[in-house]
Amino acid sequence: MPSVSVIIASYNHAQYIAQSIESVVRQTFQDFELIVIDDGSTDNSVEVIQALQKKHKFQFIVQDNMGLAKTLNKAVSLASGEFIAPFGSDDIMMLDRLEKQASYMKLSPQLGISGGNILCIDGQSQLHKVQKIYPARVLGFDDIYMNREKGVPAPTLMFRKKVLLEAEGFNPDIRLEDLYIEFKIASMGYQIGMLNDVLAYYRIHDTNTYKNLELMLDAVLATYDCFSDHPQYEQMRQRTLHSYLLMAAKSDKQLARKILSMIPLSAYCGKTFRGIFKLLVGR
Repeated sequence: MPSVSVIIASYNHAQYIAQSIESVVRQTFQDFELIVIDDGSTDNSVEVIQALQKKHKFQFIVQDNMGLAKTLNKAVSLASGEFIAPFGSDDIMMLDRLEKQASYMKLSPQLGISGGNILCIDGQSQLHKVQKIYPARVLGFDDIYMNREKGVPAPTLMFRKKVLLEAEGFNPDIRLEDLYIEFKIASMGYQIGMLNDVLAYYRIHDTNTYKNLELMLDAVLATYDCFSDHPQYEQMRQRTLHSYLLMAAKSDKQLARKILSMIPLSAYCGKTFRGIFKLLVGR
């Protein structure tokens, strides 16, 4: 039985998927299995992956589109590793990533999740000029719920499989599946351990989910709604609305007006008026 199961849900990333898979198979740590599921790609992803499969002999499944969360859950059900590392079909692992994380989690049984730092690259694999590296730390539920600490960057997520199954896997009703599962596992009392190492390159391009502000807002609010029994729920809901109001006021006036209508007068603050000002003056 392998220590780690790396699972990749592929969808329309034909130009990036080879780099992603090659970064996995070239790991310094070789006690892992790789499971790739193509979720109904309409480009030539399947052909690219099939050529790589012949060379590297990983498990590859082609299916009709089910969505990311359901595809990840299917991959988890097929995985035999003690740890699960979901990985984006457009991202790149550092070559010692699995070695560092598997060792860390084996030595830290209290952890349900581990992660680390990322470096952002563009569609041509060029590094962004400004990068922030966060220190090693251990997080609890309130740390991430209250946004006191930055959570786990998705390309560095590694789960203890038994904990992921205990949490019932990824939620297909929420598009931002990584935030929800971090909340869920931390709310169950497990800790999240963060290494200070850079573990992956995160690729930023036109189809990134985070660039769709409305989708992101809906997913973040839906995630908080799942944990509405927290005493700071309403505070975090309003903080989220205000953060997205300021972002939308720059680039999506219609969304900004929608968000403004969701903020009660009793919750108006300096950020509210800054958002209104940006809406009025157009900057």
